[in-house]
Amino acid sequence: MFANLIYFAALLLVSPVVLYRMVRHGRYRRGVREKVLGLSASHARNLSAGKRCIWIHAVSVGEVNLVRGVAMRLQQQHPDTPVLISTSTDTGYDLAIRLFGAQRVFFCPLDFSWAVARAIRNLNPQLLLLAELELWPNLIRMTRDHGCPVMVINARLSESSANRYQRFGAFTRRTFARLSWVGCQNEATASRFLKCGSNPDRLEVTGSIKFDDAPTSRDTVEVQSRQQWAGVDPWNRVWVGGSTGPGEEAMVIRVYQSLRSSHHQLRLVLVPRHVERFDAVAKLVEQSGLKVHRRSTGKSRNQSSWESDTVVLVDTIGELRHWWGVSQIATVGGSFGDRGGQNMLEPAGYGSAVSFGPDTRNFKEIANQLVAEGGAARVADESELRQFVTRCLDDIPAADCLGRNARRVIGQHQGAKERTLASIEATLQSDDTHFRAA
Repeated sequence: MFANLIYFAALLLVSPVVLYRMVRHGRYRRGVREKVLGLSASHARNLSAGKRCIWIHAVSVGEVNLVRGVAMRLQQQHPDTPVLISTSTDTGYDLAIRLFGAQRVFFCPLDFSWAVARAIRNLNPQLLLLAELELWPNLIRMTRDHGCPVMVINARLSESSANRYQRFGAFTRRTFARLSWVGCQNEATASRFLKCGSNPDRLEVTGSIKFDDAPTSRDTVEVQSRQQWAGVDPWNRVWVGGSTGPGEEAMVIRVYQSLRSSHHQLRLVLVPRHVERFDAVAKLVEQSGLKVHRRSTGKSRNQSSWESDTVVLVDTIGELRHWWGVSQIATVGGSFGDRGGQNMLEPAGYGSAVSFGPDTRNFKEIANQLVAEGGAARVADESELRQFVTRCLDDIPAADCLGRNARRVIGQHQGAKERTLASIEATLQSDDTHFRAA
């Protein structure tokens, strides 16, 4: 009940913003009934065919990509048990459908008790997996009361978030204590979960699944088809700015404009993080005096040369992973403002020369490891970014060395997925009553 009151208060505060975005951008409209009222019995039957399921919640695109390997392995190992994916965003939902099929994907209920109760009652899950950090009090409490274990995979918890949880310890400690198992990315995360109230016997340091899922081969249909689509020539050096946010595209474009006349081999691909900004970024490219070739048009350039006055804009969802494989130079967005950065392991896995900005708190350990081992460069601002790209163009062996170092770091930290799957299997084989909330 207390959680519902908090959610109502929060909803009242943000409702003007939500309504504006619904009208202006169409956000939050999809799945409203599922989110507010919970999954209907008929929809649940279509998803699970009346069988008990494994429910994996992945809030958005990044988390959907994260759970892909785990979900597919679980479905292989348990072919008679539906493995269902819930998500909270339109982009995450669309990607999940592409990866798993519409018959396995639904919108997660908001954490109102009636919505959660309806979803649990109709799905009847035997296991709930939460990706990284989705600690919703009603969802966790009611799932455990249903006799269903709740596991957090690839768990991360920043120091600032842990401090906030501890300030409201009277309300949050019980939620942490109800978790059946937490697979932490590192020792620091495990320590924070412990301080927030998690049972020490249910904490395990598995490492980050992201290391296991980092792509390593450019010789795939997905990468090569994009090279052909863009019209990449063997002598080109492709720079990809991916998961970019406001202000970052303009900075990358300025650097590109300052270098392309003196470095004729340089080509630029931009992949903004959010759908609603695609048109604005296209306009930004054109206002800078460059042409824009939008991926969504489907029009291939493989019959014509890709000239340096044209920027490829990837205005589609779920493709960034493969576009990193087209790059020799990569700049990971979300890191030059206050958004905490995005996943730098995908371009690093391909052996690209990777750079990112000063704010990488969302991937603090990974970013620090890559920089310390000479596998990536942290640049402070536009000037340092220009210097980095210039070095990568003028000293190709040095750029290639960055990529080799990055791949070595990734290889040293793999194995988290197998450790996670082993713990999931152990939980599935255990007596459910062992995991009931105290």
